[in-house]
Amino acid sequence: MSQPWQGICDLRFLTNSQTNQDSTAINTLHQGKCKAPLKMMKAFTNKDGRCELPILHSAGGLVGGDQLSVNIHGGINTSALVSTVAAQKVYGSVGRSLLFPEGKWSKQKCSFHLEEDSDLEWIPQELIMYKGGLYEQNMIVSLSSTSSFLCVDIVRLGRTAAGETLENGSWRSSLEIKRQLANKLHLEFIDRLELSGDSLSSIHGMNNQSVFGSLIWIMPEFISKESLPDFLKKCREERSGLHGSMACSQLRNGISARYIGSSTKDARFWFYRIWKQSRILRKLSPPGYLRIWPMQEVPV
Repeated sequence: MSQPWQGICDLRFLTNSQTNQDSTAINTLHQGKCKAPLKMMKAFTNKDGRCELPILHSAGGLVGGDQLSVNIHGGINTSALVSTVAAQKVYGSVGRSLLFPEGKWSKQKCSFHLEEDSDLEWIPQELIMYKGGLYEQNMIVSLSSTSSFLCVDIVRLGRTAAGETLENGSWRSSLEIKRQLANKLHLEFIDRLELSGDSLSSIHGMNNQSVFGSLIWIMPEFISKESLPDFLKKCREERSGLHGSMACSQLRNGISARYIGSSTKDARFWFYRIWKQSRILRKLSPPGYLRIWPMQEVPV
């Protein structure tokens, strides 16, 4: 029997100043190493100096027992967008093995540490759970008072185009975001979810919908909290023309947005609109057209 994958991706972002006749441009560079099946693809720099880096999972999907680890360190005054090349697949595990009839979990652990004035956007493509798949993700984020962290998570529960549901599979997620303030760690946000069993059909859960999405943005503390209610209103207005159940809540220093429905496209489009609004609040250029996977309706 083949051994499960133990993939690792370690990334560090740092700045590089380039001076010309008009100004000094600060570009973010990256250093890193990967262990198969994870690979770093070619990075490029947008007009704000942000490093945009896609990660490839070369194995084509996760089977029971596979474990991935992504560790990202954002240095002082860095800005980066990390995405993935393709949707991640989690193959069925329950009832597939005589040795482990209850199935084996595929796991991903993400650790993010952001220093002063560091801005990280973690926007992987969607996760597709096959029937009987077992998947658990744990994310731990450590921020400084002036750093910003935005993450998107979209999961499809079963290959619905083939008439498949998750059935006896399970998706778990744990997100913990802390911020260093006055030599103490303050909890900014904690979120633990499990979608399985009755929660897939309950009206208090997925209500038989196949797509769940989440966007979390923790803003730097220098952005006024008084701007959050207006920002939240704009995010809610951005639901226009999209299908599904969408809710957006204010956090102490940011927002939490949720999507439940049947369309990864509509989840993606709504999150792109919120992402764009967050860039405006940060006084940055709107996100451009992602060559790896288009989130927006109209390329810009």
